[in-house]
Amino acid sequence: MAAHAPGLATNLRVDGDRLWASLMEMARIGATPRGGCNRQALTDEDRRGRDLFVGWCRAAGCEVSIDAIGNIFARRAGTDPDAAAVLIGSHLDTQPTGGRFDGVYGVLAGLEVVRTLSDAGRSTRRPIVVASWTNEEGARFPPAMMGSGVCAGDHALEDVYRHADRNGVTVKSALEAIGYLGSADPPSICAAFEAHIEQGPILEREAETIGVVTGIQGCWWLDLTFTGAAAHAGTTPMEARRDPWRAALPALEAAFEAAAAYAPDGRCTVGDVAIEPGSRNTVPERLRLSFDLRHPDDAVLTEMRGRLETVARRQAARHGLGLEVEEKFRMAPTSFDPALVDLVEQAAEALGHRRRRMISGAGHDSLHVARLAPTAMIFVPCAGGLSHNEAEDAQADDLRAGADVLLLAAVAAADRP
Repeated sequence: MAAHAPGLATNLRVDGDRLWASLMEMARIGATPRGGCNRQALTDEDRRGRDLFVGWCRAAGCEVSIDAIGNIFARRAGTDPDAAAVLIGSHLDTQPTGGRFDGVYGVLAGLEVVRTLSDAGRSTRRPIVVASWTNEEGARFPPAMMGSGVCAGDHALEDVYRHADRNGVTVKSALEAIGYLGSADPPSICAAFEAHIEQGPILEREAETIGVVTGIQGCWWLDLTFTGAAAHAGTTPMEARRDPWRAALPALEAAFEAAAAYAPDGRCTVGDVAIEPGSRNTVPERLRLSFDLRHPDDAVLTEMRGRLETVARRQAARHGLGLEVEEKFRMAPTSFDPALVDLVEQAAEALGHRRRRMISGAGHDSLHVARLAPTAMIFVPCAGGLSHNEAEDAQADDLRAGADVLLLAAVAAADRP
């Protein structure tokens, strides 16, 4: 357990009703019939959400700037004009059938921190910057976490500009169309925080209010393609077939066994399967399986991949099949700053909230931001652990609690020398 931190501004509290009202007003932009949001990156709905956020930030006394990938930075000045800022950020874009809280909660909780400080007439030594990162979801344009990735130097700006959606619209032209192709330099930052719904069931299941996030687990996307020979389902004896399924099934079992061997953090998902020629009465010639492997330890993740590939290659050779392994994406595990993680836990303790340390199973903008400055995240429960779904829901009291923890931690970081 973290020791109680001196200097926490425990007299400060956010306005939970105002936070909820802001979330609900933002949710009306791109609202879907089933109660969710469709506010995909760089659409007109995204523009309207951005405009609303920028208006709120300026009304709260912030100076707003836009960088070359459309990231929005709302700066509340500190008493030291030369000090690097404390950044609070997440994203406003959603999945096509997304919810009302994923991402947007972190942005508007940051805004609520600024509003609360202004209401209280409370200054901080360092500036506080609220960031809305461009295209975290990657639903319309790849890659996900685009804006934070460009800011961190993990994606090249000119390459990202050329990425196109299904209709051939490029990122750069879409930024121009919505009026958010900026030119400002990103702020200099010394610390960063992101508040988010958990997107999983653990906090709700354990009746805990605050997730003190210590890092983000790694992820490996692999496509395994087994190649055999098409044949008639009725006339070809089983022993004469070169059927890709004969190797694919042991490979599937090996991947799930590897995840189970590294429980509770190991994850294996096969979310897409492609079969050629795709006829019921034809032995397939080609079979592609998509694997999503996850674990917070890079060495374990490498071991899980190794176990999968070893079995796949052995079984492919046994059954006379070709095998191609293609790495589609890799996200290395990210560890957050221990001092900031402690600060989040101290803030939660000071406020009397039940809490637990945990790893994030999903990627977030903080993955890239952690390359720029010490970073930490705060999770709050969501109903049933459901996210990326129109039924996504969260309790106002939990959202307020998370924003209070964010407020105390950010102010403590902003007051430090």
